[in-house]
Amino acid sequence: MTVPPHDLADLVSDFPPASREQWRDLALGVLRKSGLAVPADMPGEAAGPGGSGDAAGVEAALSTTTYDDVRIAALHDPSDLPEGPRVVRSTGRWDVRQRHADPDPDVTRAAIHADLENGATSIWLDLTALDPTALPDVLQNVYLDLAPVVLDAGSRTGEAAEIFLDLAAGTALAGGNLGADPIGLAARSGVPAGDMGGAVSLARRCADDHPGLRAITVDALPYHDAGGGDVEELGCSVATGVAYLRTLTDAGMPVERALEQLEFRYAAGADQFLTIAKLRAARRMWARVVQVVGGSAEQRQHAVTSSAMMTVRDPWVNMLRTTLACFGAGVGGADAVTVQPFDACLGLPDGFARRIARNTQSLLMEESNVARVIDPAGGSWYVERLTADLADKAWGWFQEIEGAGGMADALERLVPERLAATRASRAANIAHRRDPITGVSEFPDLKERPVTRKGGHGLARRAVHGGLPAVRYAEEFEALRDLADAQEARPTVFLATIGPVAVHTARASFAANLFAAGGIATVTSGPGTDPAAMAEAFRDSGTSVACLCSSDRLYGEHAAAVAGALREAGAATIWLAGKGHYEGVDATLHAGCDALDVLRTTFDDLGVSR
Repeated sequence: MTVPPHDLADLVSDFPPASREQWRDLALGVLRKSGLAVPADMPGEAAGPGGSGDAAGVEAALSTTTYDDVRIAALHDPSDLPEGPRVVRSTGRWDVRQRHADPDPDVTRAAIHADLENGATSIWLDLTALDPTALPDVLQNVYLDLAPVVLDAGSRTGEAAEIFLDLAAGTALAGGNLGADPIGLAARSGVPAGDMGGAVSLARRCADDHPGLRAITVDALPYHDAGGGDVEELGCSVATGVAYLRTLTDAGMPVERALEQLEFRYAAGADQFLTIAKLRAARRMWARVVQVVGGSAEQRQHAVTSSAMMTVRDPWVNMLRTTLACFGAGVGGADAVTVQPFDACLGLPDGFARRIARNTQSLLMEESNVARVIDPAGGSWYVERLTADLADKAWGWFQEIEGAGGMADALERLVPERLAATRASRAANIAHRRDPITGVSEFPDLKERPVTRKGGHGLARRAVHGGLPAVRYAEEFEALRDLADAQEARPTVFLATIGPVAVHTARASFAANLFAAGGIATVTSGPGTDPAAMAEAFRDSGTSVACLCSSDRLYGEHAAAVAGALREAGAATIWLAGKGHYEGVDATLHAGCDALDVLRTTFDDLGVSR
């Protein structure tokens, strides 16, 4: 039925207004049926008219907390909107920035041309891999007045900048960045930042001779790559930006010109809403700094899809991760976005992977029209609350860094310790599969064909010995997969599937999926309850580890007998999929258990040396 437009308001008015208290009461009923414990009260909020203390506790029960202890509520309303104006990017479109790190100048030059001819609008050169002296060769026939170039040369920044500026002499550059980042280099290498005179000199040259070119990158990727949370990344970036701003103004550069020399680089993760909120919070925080110093320049943001989230195993899933990250970066307001090719952590990406990375951005901007709206998430109660909470928490972290003497001093102890704590918390969640990694810790494919690339470990290995670590979330599980693949015969666990298929399938699938996350195969006994038949099947399997799989009811009836028969048949270790204690069972595996510990124990029980 088609409803005339003028009748829509009347249609809505036919429904009685719903209140927050009604939602709480209905949700409470569902939670009680599920058996989930509901706190009597939600911190900081009373039950309200018409609601009970238990009903108020529903919101606490359904809320989640980020690694930075930022609470994400289950329900939002207009009261979540923060005060003050929004700080957003001035245009909807963003710069498609492709990164290049192949040490072969000919290969890099051809790849740059392919990128610029097929959707990329700027180039990011990793000159820690490519020799800076090759810049004239690499940038041959690149129109620097049309395509901005960003340099990333680490300890050779001064040398690379001189070569590039000589190359650009007499050209009205389209933009770009020389990549001076002494504090970021210190974070990666562990070598103190020391004198920043080189960065000041480059900033002066850019301001005087190349107004569109920036000299300094405030790179927050080292803190994200070290396992840090969004608040830690934000606070470290603002503290670093303030340190550079002080250095430039102390050297005599006017505030506005100094502000225009900075570009901030952030990680974009697969959680699209956290990425959106993080980039919006970054603008909010930096706008406050600019206000205090009496400037007016907007924060320039470069978002890079996370190295830490990328996987070596089932790398095709990385396309989904980077698509979500790119969407979050674009909606969040990044001025430039780099989508890592799906094979970036395997080594040097091939042409197909670079094409997919480019087209991901083109599709989002041109076909999905993401770039047609400035700040699409603006006004969302959820996103606005998350933005404000991230900004508030990150501002407190920034102040803590300032209280420790500033970012350079905080890198000696405060920052590494805080990042280490978050990294440990994240690692525990990954190990228990509370943070699942598709294709690795969840739904692994033991028959997948390995993807290989030349050039080592790619983007995920940019840390230098002595600096902050660079981690990938999947690497502990992937190390076990590598170990299993290296054996002459694949390690195997026997699944004793007790009862009919309909009864044991859920737990058998769960157990098989868990063991496969470590590269361990499984064989099953087939349906049945006869201990002798299962013992015979176990002997035929050739393994020494078994796992019982069935319902709690059938465990009560058959677990002890089956475990005893398996033990007599030579089982050194007997697991049970589920919870509870049964005679003859050594340990259990279940949702929320430490999967890495289960896998490592199983390797030990199977005699596989780690």
